[in-house]
Amino acid sequence: MENYLDEKNALILVALLKKHNIRKIIASPGSTNVCVVANIQNDSFFEVYSAPDERSACYIACGLAAESGEPVAISCTGATSSRNYLPGLTEAYYRKLPVLAITSTQAKAKVGHHVAQVIDRTVLPNDTYNFSTLLPIIKDDDDVWECEIKINQALLELKRNGGGPVHIDIPTSYTRSFTARELPEVKEIKRIEAFDKFPELPKGKIAVFVGSHAKWTERQTKTLDSFCEANDAVVLCDHTSNFKGQYRVLFPLAAGQQLFDHAANTVSLFIYIGEITGDYFTMKIGKKKVWRVNEDGEFRDLFRKLDCVFQMPEINFFEYYSKNGRNKKTRSYLNDCKEQLDKLYGQIPELPFSNIWVASQLAHKIPENSTIHFGILNSLRSWNFFELPQSVNSNSNVGGFGIDGNVSSLIGASLSNPNRLYFGIIGDLAFFYDMNAAGNRHVSKNLRIMVVNNGKGSEFRLGGVHPAFEKKDDTDKFISAGGHYGNKSSILLKNYAEGLGYDYIYATNKKEFNDVHEQFISQKMSDKPLIFEVFTNSEDENDALNKLLNIDQNVKIKTKKLASKMLGNSGKKVLKKIMKG
Repeated sequence: MENYLDEKNALILVALLKKHNIRKIIASPGSTNVCVVANIQNDSFFEVYSAPDERSACYIACGLAAESGEPVAISCTGATSSRNYLPGLTEAYYRKLPVLAITSTQAKAKVGHHVAQVIDRTVLPNDTYNFSTLLPIIKDDDDVWECEIKINQALLELKRNGGGPVHIDIPTSYTRSFTARELPEVKEIKRIEAFDKFPELPKGKIAVFVGSHAKWTERQTKTLDSFCEANDAVVLCDHTSNFKGQYRVLFPLAAGQQLFDHAANTVSLFIYIGEITGDYFTMKIGKKKVWRVNEDGEFRDLFRKLDCVFQMPEINFFEYYSKNGRNKKTRSYLNDCKEQLDKLYGQIPELPFSNIWVASQLAHKIPENSTIHFGILNSLRSWNFFELPQSVNSNSNVGGFGIDGNVSSLIGASLSNPNRLYFGIIGDLAFFYDMNAAGNRHVSKNLRIMVVNNGKGSEFRLGGVHPAFEKKDDTDKFISAGGHYGNKSSILLKNYAEGLGYDYIYATNKKEFNDVHEQFISQKMSDKPLIFEVFTNSEDENDALNKLLNIDQNVKIKTKKLASKMLGNSGKKVLKKIMKG
């Protein structure tokens, strides 16, 4: 066989056509599509036909697809050639025929600049395709990933939901070098539907990772627990996951440790359910393969290791693998995770007055059968380190992941059940951004808001979390928006809250906090809604996070200091060897 034309996006396209077993090609002549046609005609895997008239080529593809029951690809060049596909693609759309239109073009940057034979294909008639995508010209690994994802997604859409036409626009840099001796190794991504053949579970550790998730039914919870029991798996959660089954593991404290052993905690299969997550620490655990289970069936390759997308209700997926899994009937992985966490919780050092310290004191005391909302980033991260009572529901606006609307969402939730307590833990910038909602006349006595007021966006002052930390005090000028909203005024929010009919309490240190916090977490419904303002500073917030993420390291440092006093220099050398071991 002759060599392949070395245009990387075309090589990946051809390799994935083979992976997805798409053999039949109708080729029309042209210059920009040489990189596609030359590589296809040189590969005996493909069944290639020539059709100089693009309008006819697309109808030929319709007939061939309808008769064979297989997807058929068509390839054309730039200028108006692709426009001539539209009548045939309309036919394919309404008959749900799997016709793949591969239209070649010059770089998209040339569109609109009177470059000959360059037209804009970004907008197509709605009834000519099920899915349309533009591939990148490949310059780096990010482009390779983007190209593989887009092609996999496009090829699977040919048969999804009954099938239909798909459009891939592929730009060329006019490579003329036939130096590629073989196609590249590419990653095929599969979409599994309810009646397809399911793949086998791989050997090794299996973790189910739950992003933000709607409330679980009792049946859903039991089914996921049964899956974990049958396959020695765990469910990695944060406070937006809402899963409260036997195999729940709140893992951010362990995963966030600076000395976290990523190799020992690497999982063979990472099953992602739910939507966007704010648990940045647990997301970073090592993973060899990712399966996504969601009824939308969409590609969400957050970790760039996506292997299969299961388009089905989660309960169908977990029921199948509960019956057809590995039947290991052991809790070794769960016990290992709990052992790691228990060790860390037993060694948490004294923390400064901060959002994290408040979370450590109150998380387990939030009243049973209540609901709690967290502001994004700092508040959610701080409280994710500590477990809530089993019956408490928890949420955060991680969908759009914006500062706006945290108070409003909490108030909206509180309107659904006047007899249930609703708590909010929100930073000062987020609160003042949405403070007008606190004056809504529907606000009821079941609402309690804690405003952690450090006078700025403290997120930008956290070392190891945000790059702006390196600018030190300069960060406050514009990046962290320091000094707004009264600059930690002791009366601004007090007067506002009391003027709206709220009870108001505050704390500036641990003693003051301990004196008043029982009012905030009281199980008894009070006569008014409540705002609890907790004044902290960014230095203590940073110190608390640093201490919490370096528990093992702090313990080792203390141990070394103690050994130095007791054993001298010779003992220090022995201890150093032990620590390394």
